[in-house]
Amino acid sequence: MGLSPQSVVLFDAASSANRFIDDFIWVYILLIFVYVLSSWIRVPYSPWIRRIQDFLRDVCEPYLSLFRRILPSFGPLDLSPVVAIIFLVILRQVVDVIFSNV
Repeated sequence: MGLSPQSVVLFDAASSANRFIDDFIWVYILLIFVYVLSSWIRVPYSPWIRRIQDFLRDVCEPYLSLFRRILPSFGPLDLSPVVAIIFLVILRQVVDVIFSNV
């Protein structure tokens, strides 16, 4: 039993979409991790470092603020990055299950 050309194209498109979503989620997790680390470490002023930190803040803060609104305050401890990363990992697994059934 061979596969029809349409089903091969559909499978290829689904696997490409799955791969893109997986890569996007892993890159976003990495950006959140670098953002958290850069907020802990004080480095001497440099225009390039400032631009990188501004980029990380602009990319990560909107997503992290969703979890900051939901989570209670634990004083100086911010658990929103941990919860956000756990949510992204769960989302990645759900997407993998959905695309494996296509």
